[in-house]
Amino acid sequence: MGAADVVPGVSGGTVALVLGIYQRLVNAIRTTAKTLVPLAKGDLRGFWAALKSLDFIFLVPLGIGIVLAVGALAGPIETQLHDHPEEMAGLFFGLVAASIVVALRLINQPTLVHYQLMAAVGAVVFILLGFQSGPVQDPSLAVLVGAGALAVCAMILPGISGSFILLMIGMYSAVIGAVSDRDFVDILFVALGAAIGLAVFSSALGWIMDRYGDLVTAAMIGLMLGSLRVLWPWPNGVGVISEHRTEVIDGTGLSWPASGDLPAPAILAVVGALVVIGLAKAAESLAAKERS
Repeated sequence: MGAADVVPGVSGGTVALVLGIYQRLVNAIRTTAKTLVPLAKGDLRGFWAALKSLDFIFLVPLGIGIVLAVGALAGPIETQLHDHPEEMAGLFFGLVAASIVVALRLINQPTLVHYQLMAAVGAVVFILLGFQSGPVQDPSLAVLVGAGALAVCAMILPGISGSFILLMIGMYSAVIGAVSDRDFVDILFVALGAAIGLAVFSSALGWIMDRYGDLVTAAMIGLMLGSLRVLWPWPNGVGVISEHRTEVIDGTGLSWPASGDLPAPAILAVVGALVVIGLAKAAESLAAKERS
């Protein structure tokens, strides 16, 4: 899950589905959020009782694995974004495009309303991203907290990744750079935001998805559709990182590549799409085995 969430376009939630731990993950996050209620009320005895009910056998190794994967992969991915922006954008584009196809299957009973919602959200996001000029430079600590809170919500939603959210809001460069450079102050505030996001949104998202799951999924698909604008490889790759960390570049311009520039990003897009489709097929296979 950590490896998936470092890469824009791949959802840690999707990986959880593939591994058959998604429901356990959602339940564990909800339970963890509930432990904060007695703590906020000053009920230490109630907090301790709630704390003992947590699924530590599941949460501890999962958390360690996520942290280790993020720490190991942040640097190499940042380097590739610097050196090969168009190729990496092609890979991410394929990952997200295939994730949209996978997410469509999560709608139990698709209707015209769902497709209309997808189109409307996609169009609005596509237009709004046209005003984005590049990454956020030198974000404040409050912005880092907010970015962590928004990104972590994607971890419990199959089909959309935390890194993808960071790309959309122009914070991917800052966060991945902080992890790569071991900037522990910035990392701490991103982690604080992630903890707040999980506490606030996990129960709310669970409640909304229990009642309006198909509509929420349709909105998420529209979000991914419109946001493909950011990942279009030409003219500037993913448009959030340049060869020089301090340089702000236009990441939302759209152009068609020269013939010699097309093959590598296109091939990597196909590879990325095949990876996501393979994960989805594996998830379906595991689900079928569990039912039998």
